[in-house]
Amino acid sequence: MKFSKTVCIWLFAMSVMVMGGTALAEQGSSALLHGLWSEAELAGTPADHLVTRPYSKPADLSPPDRVQPLVQPGFTPQRLRGVIRRVKIADGEKVLALTFDLCERASNRTGYRTEIVNHLRRRGVAATFFAGGKWMRSHPMQTMQLMADPLFEFGNHSWTHANLALMDEEETREQVLWTQGQYETLREKLALLAASRGLEGQMSHVPESMAVFRLPYGRNSAATLDYLARMGLPVVQWDVLGEGGAGSARDVALRAVKEVRPGSIVLMHANAVPKLTHEIVPIFVDELQRQGWSFVTVSGLLALGEAEAVQDGYFEKPGDNTQFDTGYPGKGTLHPVYGRK
Repeated sequence: MKFSKTVCIWLFAMSVMVMGGTALAEQGSSALLHGLWSEAELAGTPADHLVTRPYSKPADLSPPDRVQPLVQPGFTPQRLRGVIRRVKIADGEKVLALTFDLCERASNRTGYRTEIVNHLRRRGVAATFFAGGKWMRSHPMQTMQLMADPLFEFGNHSWTHANLALMDEEETREQVLWTQGQYETLREKLALLAASRGLEGQMSHVPESMAVFRLPYGRNSAATLDYLARMGLPVVQWDVLGEGGAGSARDVALRAVKEVRPGSIVLMHANAVPKLTHEIVPIFVDELQRQGWSFVTVSGLLALGEAEAVQDGYFEKPGDNTQFDTGYPGKGTLHPVYGRK
C-alpha cells in the first residue's frame, strides 16, 4: 500500500502538475538529455566550480538579449498568493520538494556544483533550481542540461539577486522579466541543438517558461507580491534550511532531516558559494530515501495539497532577514565587498 501511494504521488506530480487549473508540460526528456550530451559532459569538471572575486571586474549591468519574454502567464490564482513556505499534504504522505538556488549578482560570476547534480541524477531525485537570469547567461550549457533533464524544474530567482523589498515596480519587472526572457532564449538554443540531432520532437517536454519564483534574501514588500501575482509567478520560499547551522556536513544534513515534514520545501544552493552543500546533499538525500521519503519538484508539490503562505518572507522567523536591506549595494545586486581592494 505504501509503495502504491508513493508511485501515485510521483505519477501525479510528474504528469499533471496543475498550477491554477492549467496543466503544465512534462518537464524534460531523458532521450533529449542523453541524446545531446555524453555522460562525461553531464558529469562536468572542477572548472565548473569557479567563483570569481566580487571586486575583480566592473559590475555587469547589461540586460539580456530578450528583455520582454514571449510567454505571458496569467495572474497567479488566489490559492497560490503570498509567500509559500510549505504545502499541507492531506494524508501526511512523506513527500517534499528539494530546491537549489543558482544565485549570481552583477559584481561577479558564481559557479555550478557538479557533484550535487550528479548525485541527484544517480539517485533519481527530483529538484527545482531557482536560477538567476545572469547565472543562466553565464552558464548556458549547464542551464540547457538542467532544462532537458526530466528530474528537474527551473524557477525564477531574479536577474542579479535583487532585494525586491527595496525595488519599485519597474525595477522588479526588469529583474523578473529579464530572467524569463533569458530562459526562453536558452530554450530556443536547446531546440536548435535538439533539431540538429533529430530530437526536435522531444522539445514538447521542456516547459516554454518558468512558472515559479523565489525571493532573493527571502525579502519582499506587500507591493512585491502584487507585482509578482500580476506576472503570474507564485512566490515559493522554504520551511527547512538544508545548509543551516554549525558543524560538519553530516551534522548539518542530519539536523535538516529532523526538520522535514510532509510538504516541506528545503532550501539549498548549487552555485558553489556555500562551501559544504556538495557534501551535505548525499547525506541528506540518502537518509531521507532510507526513511521512505519521496522527492518532487515545487510545481509537483503545489499540485498535491494546500499551500501554506505568509505575507513577509523570512529564513526561520519573521524579520530575521531584514539585515540584508543594508550592506549590499545596488539594492542587493552587488556583493558587500564590491569596490573594495
